[in-house]
Amino acid sequence: MSDVATAVQAAEQVATTVAAAAPAMDLNGLAVGLTMGLGALGPGIGIGLVGLGAMQAIGRNPDAASKIQTNMILGFAFAEALGIYALVIALILKFV
Repeated sequence: MSDVATAVQAAEQVATTVAAAAPAMDLNGLAVGLTMGLGALGPGIGIGLVGLGAMQAIGRNPDAASKIQTNMILGFAFAEALGIYALVIALILKFV
């Protein structure tokens, strides 16, 4: 029984020493970077696809360019709003 108690006590000492020697890991920067990186990826792809669709539609029917352009700008705004939401979340993670 004393061998087990000694082994447990030695393991506790080792764990305490390792915990004290290990540097504190701050993953806040990683969280902010991933939030902004992945949060900007979706809107970037979305804006590209909206622009692609609008240019193809205008190429096929130039007379409807004004209606297509209005819807394209609206689509850009909705896609960009997601990027702004990601920016707000990243700033909250960074400063709160």
